[in-house]
Amino acid sequence: MEDHTQHHGGHAGNHTPLNEPHSPASPSATKVTENPHSHHELHGGQDDHAVHSHGQHAGHSTAMFKNRFWLTLALSVPVVYFSHMVGDILGYMAPMFPGSTWIPPVLGTVIFFYGGQPFLKGGWQELKSRQPGMMLLIAMAITVAFAASWITTLGIGGFDLDFWWELALLVAIMLLGHWIEMRALGSAQGALDALAALLPDEAERITDTGTETVSVAELREGDTVLVRSGARMPADGMVVDGQAEFDESMITGESRTVLRGAGDTVVAGTVATDNSVRVRVTAVGDDTALAGIQRLVAEAQASSSKAQALADRAAAFLFYFAAGAGVITFIVWTLLGSVPEAVTRTVTVLVIACPHALGLAIPLVIAISTEQAARAGVLIKNRMALERMRTIDVVLFDKTGTLTTGEPDLKDIATVPGVDADALLALAAAAESDSEHPVARAIVRAARERKLRIPQATDFSSLTGRGVRAGIDGRTVHVGGPALLRELGAAEPEALALSTRAWMGRGAAVLHVVDGNQVLGAVSLEDSIRPESRQAVAALQNRGVKVAMITGDARQVAEAIAEDLNIDEVFAEVLPADKDKKVAELQARGMKVAMVGDGVNDSPALARAEVGIAVGAGTDVAMESAGVVLAGNDPRAVLSMVDLSRASYAKMWQNLIWATGYNILAVPLAAGVLAFAGVVLSPAAGAVLMSVSTIVVALNAQLLRRMKLNPSQVR
Repeated sequence: MEDHTQHHGGHAGNHTPLNEPHSPASPSATKVTENPHSHHELHGGQDDHAVHSHGQHAGHSTAMFKNRFWLTLALSVPVVYFSHMVGDILGYMAPMFPGSTWIPPVLGTVIFFYGGQPFLKGGWQELKSRQPGMMLLIAMAITVAFAASWITTLGIGGFDLDFWWELALLVAIMLLGHWIEMRALGSAQGALDALAALLPDEAERITDTGTETVSVAELREGDTVLVRSGARMPADGMVVDGQAEFDESMITGESRTVLRGAGDTVVAGTVATDNSVRVRVTAVGDDTALAGIQRLVAEAQASSSKAQALADRAAAFLFYFAAGAGVITFIVWTLLGSVPEAVTRTVTVLVIACPHALGLAIPLVIAISTEQAARAGVLIKNRMALERMRTIDVVLFDKTGTLTTGEPDLKDIATVPGVDADALLALAAAAESDSEHPVARAIVRAARERKLRIPQATDFSSLTGRGVRAGIDGRTVHVGGPALLRELGAAEPEALALSTRAWMGRGAAVLHVVDGNQVLGAVSLEDSIRPESRQAVAALQNRGVKVAMITGDARQVAEAIAEDLNIDEVFAEVLPADKDKKVAELQARGMKVAMVGDGVNDSPALARAEVGIAVGAGTDVAMESAGVVLAGNDPRAVLSMVDLSRASYAKMWQNLIWATGYNILAVPLAAGVLAFAGVVLSPAAGAVLMSVSTIVVALNAQLLRRMKLNPSQVR
């Protein structure tokens, strides 16, 4: 258990302050002190307005696809209704009036240039970069359909290639698919904004005449600042006057406060909880530990954004397949002496080469998967996290607050001869009753769970860094660690020391109960393991996934918990800034890593891992850095993610096989390979088959709704 007892002066596992040297800022690093609360401007509309800068969606926002989809859908209705081809297929006659024949071409042209713009631009970029994918495949299909339809509308060449309705539906469905897809994408910038928001806007700088309020950006090395109780540190520094309990949870992920006094290092973003202190600034801006973590997050996110989506690979294959088939079709039919038929067959091949099903195959699965996961308390922010989870070789859990509760629990009681254990616990609980420290709450909670009568205490006093003192039934009772014993001149009996040494050997916090100057006994407190952790570890191992644990705790603490949970590998005494290095170390061994954490110091590791999973009780930064967020603290929810990933990936492949398989069969038929046998796929028939393919894909994706992902039911 990391330092639960600084306030009480008890023995605990080693707690390493964040005073490691900071690397020089890189020129491209984001300056933390600039626009420190920018994330507040993004949270309200991030889903609809996030702009992506990588891959096929470069420069496109979710809102843009959504707006274009709804307008395109509205324009598509009259285009489809007034199409002669659709009327012939469904057996109805659209009303005729002056100008009615121009409704499909006019609205179809608007749809092509407005709704099709993202695909035309994206296709051009893919063509220039020689990396064909979904955008180029869509752009090719709608461009050919647009040109062929206008040729037919204007009566040029006598062709019957009226694809206006097909163009309209293709653009509408592809916009819908990309809108659904982008809503599933996470924004990397959110993590950097959340990190920046940990800094206050202003600081109180001490001057010769008093204090002055200045912008954090104005602070310089060597300045002395006043940090009041409840205020955040504006920069890294060293305490020069006073002492206070600091909440470092936003940096370390640990929930206990840590006593910092003169000469101790304190870190930007942490909070002085109980007293004011004066701090000499040692690092500002890009040189702070917080800025270093920010750079690591940015670098790790950039390194993990290079994976290519499954649908893009299928689209690249289909592009080459369709383009090759189109060229061969035109050449063969031209050589057979039928140029009009060559044009008709080639256009049909190129239009139906971009099936609606392929554009919806992945987005539909992702949308349903994220909905199912949310019902199980798992928020999937990044579609690649969903795809990657099935390939994970090892899940790396941060210990505190993830596998454990992050709060101390009473573990053992030892007394001197003649003292009853329950009486000792009741006495300790009485002395601690007025304290709000986590250790005090644990002792009182344990006494109440045992239904002990807790005496009334008077004259309570907190002895900072040593323990507490209270009057109980006319006696003066102290509860604290070795510093308290030294102050009271009390000696620990050897019989009691045998127990306390064993407790300390496994990293437990040890508090003594002293009546006057006589030691009556001691209690040990340890970070309690979550009841669900054993089941989560065993279930992961049953699925062939190794389990590792990482912590800043002393090795003996970590190994005791690892042995209890049967964890495969332990990383102990890890400095906060080095957690992502351990992820990289596992990756260097050829393993794919899922990292589960809850603190700011976990955020680079969460971003570095193939899949970053933040627990819901963690910090905003950890949740922004992760691709997956668990709404609660149940580690079994990771199992839900594994099972969902494997099931959804299977559905993706099934849909892609159907979508591409349809093309592999339909394109040759459209090209006329069986024309000698009288079998020719007409443009109308090809378009109908495309619609059937889309329906099959949609129904198959719906089968994911049958999955049961409740963590409590995972085995």
